[in-house]
Amino acid sequence: MNQRLRAAVVGAGYWGPNLARNLHASPDWELATICDLDPARAQRVADRLGGVSITQDLDQVLADPSIDAVAIATPARTHHPIVLAALRAGKHVMVEKPLADDRNNGLEMVREAQQRGLVLMADHTYCYTPAVLKIRELIQEGMLGDILFVDSVRINLGLIQPDVDVFWDLAPHDLSILDFVLPGGLDAATVAAHGADPLRTGKSCVGYLNLPLAGGAMAHINVNWLSPTKIRQMVIGGTRRTLVWDDLNPQQRLSVYDRGVDLALQSKGSADSTASNVSYRLGDTWAPALQETEALGSVVTELADSIREGREARTSGTSGLRVLSVLEAASASLRCSGAPSPIAATEITEPTLAGATA
Repeated sequence: MNQRLRAAVVGAGYWGPNLARNLHASPDWELATICDLDPARAQRVADRLGGVSITQDLDQVLADPSIDAVAIATPARTHHPIVLAALRAGKHVMVEKPLADDRNNGLEMVREAQQRGLVLMADHTYCYTPAVLKIRELIQEGMLGDILFVDSVRINLGLIQPDVDVFWDLAPHDLSILDFVLPGGLDAATVAAHGADPLRTGKSCVGYLNLPLAGGAMAHINVNWLSPTKIRQMVIGGTRRTLVWDDLNPQQRLSVYDRGVDLALQSKGSADSTASNVSYRLGDTWAPALQETEALGSVVTELADSIREGREARTSGTSGLRVLSVLEAASASLRCSGAPSPIAATEITEPTLAGATA
C-alpha cells in the first residue's frame, strides 16, 4: 500500500503544469510523463521539474502498463474522447472542470468508469481548500442550522474564453462547492440563468444563476468577466448562524455570524394562523482557524487514496455530472430568455470500486 503510483499528465497548457508539479512533489505519486501536442511546451514544464520525460503520443502513454492514472488538463471539448480512451486502457482518470462539454458525454464517461471499476475524479480543486473543507464540516455539524440561502460572487477582469461563456468558465467552481458542502449535494430541480454580452463577443460575459434548493432555500451565483475588481465571496445563511467565505482575505477567510432573523409563529387560534413575530438576533462573530495548504496537493492525495481504497473520490465523476447538468440547463434557460429550465436528474449510484491498486 506504500508503493508509489505512477501518473501521466495530458495537457501542458494553463492547468497541466500545476498538476504535474503537485504529482511530482507528492509522496504518493511518481510523475511518469507529460503528454502534449506541443513538445516544446511539455519540455518547459518537464525542465522545471528536473527532467521528466515527455511525449506527443497519447496512445503510447495509454499502452504503458506501468502507468496507473492519467490527469487530463485539456480543453473541455476534448475530455470525452481522451477520458474514454484512458478508461478503456485500464487507467484511473482525473479530469479538470468541467467534466465534459455536454451532459451525454459526461454520462457516458461516468458509466464507463463504473463498469470498469475505475476511479473517475473531477478536479474540483476548490473543494479541497482548507476553507471549503471547514465549511463542509461546520454545515455537517449543524453549526449553521437548516440552510436558508446561498449568495455567491465570482467576478474579475478577464480572461474572456474563446470557446465557452462565463457560466461554463466560472460557475463550475461555485456549483462544485455547493455540491460538496450542502446536505444532499446540489439538489435543485430547475435553474434560471440571465446573461449579458455588452461587448458583443457572441457569448455571455456577465451572468446570474438562480437555483431553488430542496427545503425552500435559494442559491444565487453571480459570475462576471468584466469587473475591474476581483471578488470571490460566498455567504451561506442558516437558521442558527450565517457564514461568510472571503477567499481573497488570507487573514480571515471564514467568518461565522451568530446573527439573523428569528420567527416565532403565533398561536393557531389567532386570526391569521400564518402570522409571525419577527425578532433579530445579534450575537458574536468568530473566525475558525485554518491551516494554509495548497488544495491541489490534497487533490492528488485524494486520487491516490481513492485508487488504493477502491472507492469513489470525494469529487467523483458523478459530482462532476451534477455540475454539468446544471450548466446544460442554464444554457437552455439562456436560450429561453431566463425562463427556469429543468435540471436532468443524475440517477447514478456510486458503488464501491472493484479492487484496489497497491
